[in-house]
Amino acid sequence: MVFLSKAAPAREGQGAGEEPLHVASRLHAFNRFELKYLVPVEEAAEIRDELAERMDRDEHSPVGGYGVWSLYYDTPELRFYWEKIEGLKFRRKLRIRHYGDLAGVTDDSPVCVEIKQRVNRVTQKRRITLPYGTARRLCDGRELIEHAPKESAFVQEVLDLVVRLDLRPMAITGYQREALVGRGADTGLRVTFDRRVRGRDRDFHFGIPTPENRFTVPPHMAVMEIKVNERTPHWITDIAARRNLNLVRISKYVQSVEAFGLAPRSVFHIDESDCPPPTPTEEQPLPQRPARPTASPKAGTP
Repeated sequence: MVFLSKAAPAREGQGAGEEPLHVASRLHAFNRFELKYLVPVEEAAEIRDELAERMDRDEHSPVGGYGVWSLYYDTPELRFYWEKIEGLKFRRKLRIRHYGDLAGVTDDSPVCVEIKQRVNRVTQKRRITLPYGTARRLCDGRELIEHAPKESAFVQEVLDLVVRLDLRPMAITGYQREALVGRGADTGLRVTFDRRVRGRDRDFHFGIPTPENRFTVPPHMAVMEIKVNERTPHWITDIAARRNLNLVRISKYVQSVEAFGLAPRSVFHIDESDCPPPTPTEEQPLPQRPARPTASPKAGTP
């Protein structure tokens, strides 16, 4: 995969100095509200199937889901961790994120360098897609990498954070995610189900062959997140109320920090004693409902 660090040549008929409209920036930003619930894996499957009546599977989410791996950076004193624990109205964290299987990750594999911040109740994400080796040069090597003009403010902000706060890799988290997206009037809606939440506090390279991960959320539980741009549809809050789902203040990064003893366990920590496993205890993927039979297209249908 090729990543452009400079503006592409102008097309024929395009004025000199004008940016080509067909070239998308690697920089992406969005705001949203997030609601989180912790539900047993089997119930998560039931909720997913119920939501599927009014939502579509994310085009990037295959049956069974996809892997999400994040390398989190923090100060030696765990500043970002404590800001989350103390519930500061403005807080942020820096991470490198990879989507998919970690097998075969190289310096050329695409990853996202992302700043996730919270402003009051709104979650804001800004990220840039880079080759993995370039991302590590920026965040670990503290080098100013080549970038397009539109990416300058973000790259400078990342570099300022890692240098000024002396950020360093602190934990890796990983999980299997299934995602649904809203349709029609609910196009700003996204619901994700994350299971097999695990991580490690060492060996911070995505591509190491035999990582020693361990579960940081009980494996029989899934994290369900409702993400909306503005409002949560009433029909989805009705489902949560009918199932007696309770909002939780869970953070996968916080879970990892506390699970590995980097900080004392807080009142927000989710332990197996808080949600005892069913009997017999066996980690299961989200069950898939049988595919509906597809009707044969009528003659003349494209």
